[in-house]
Amino acid sequence: MKKTSISFGLVNIPVNINPIIKNNDISFNQLHKKCLSRIKYIKYCPHCKKEVKQADIIKGYEYEKDDYITLTQEELNNLKEEDEKTIEIIGFIDIKEVDPIFMEKSYLVSPPSKSKAFSLFKEALKETGKIALAKTIISTKFYYCLLRLTDDGLVMNTLYFLEEVNIPELVSDAKFTKKELDLAIELINSLKIKFIPEDLIDEYQIKIKKALDSKLEGQKIKKPKVKQTKNIKDLMTALEMSLKNV
Repeated sequence: MKKTSISFGLVNIPVNINPIIKNNDISFNQLHKKCLSRIKYIKYCPHCKKEVKQADIIKGYEYEKDDYITLTQEELNNLKEEDEKTIEIIGFIDIKEVDPIFMEKSYLVSPPSKSKAFSLFKEALKETGKIALAKTIISTKFYYCLLRLTDDGLVMNTLYFLEEVNIPELVSDAKFTKKELDLAIELINSLKIKFIPEDLIDEYQIKIKKALDSKLEGQKIKKPKVKQTKNIKDLMTALEMSLKNV
């Protein structure tokens, strides 16, 4: 949890932000195959030929081969403005203006206690149908972010910068027939479902947990049988057969 505030005109709203997403992957340690001992990572200086303590490490930018400009943590902290510690709203936009590809991490934004200003801000967003574009610093990284209403409350999404988003050059569309399009639409409609997050389980992590339990019981991990699928090259045939199997 991080304590901060939303800066909105002359209004300052104290809030807490909590990460919504957590890593659910099973954690493995790296071991020496021979003796099963944990591998350690040592910070080592090849020039001085000795292990280096964290307190003796500084940051350096290589502007030419083997030539560095160094910056201390204090110098980096001096670059931050005081108001960057807040979530400073720049303006309000429509959600449809933002491609989801730019959204990075999600945080739940909530007041530390009952807050009239916070409740008013949420209601104003609801009434206008807008989302807020803001800027802030989390840890040491500068972000632009969105503040938007969801069923869970007020959510902040940090954004990638344009130069961080690498979209390859798109291949031009191929031609298709009206009948092929009709079949594709029919197939999509026949596979309509509702989005239920509870139904989306991490199948791979479940397999790993089962494998670990099996190994604890002295059993071998067997490779599952791969389901054979037909390789149908003709698009029309593939669409027609897919509809039959729905």
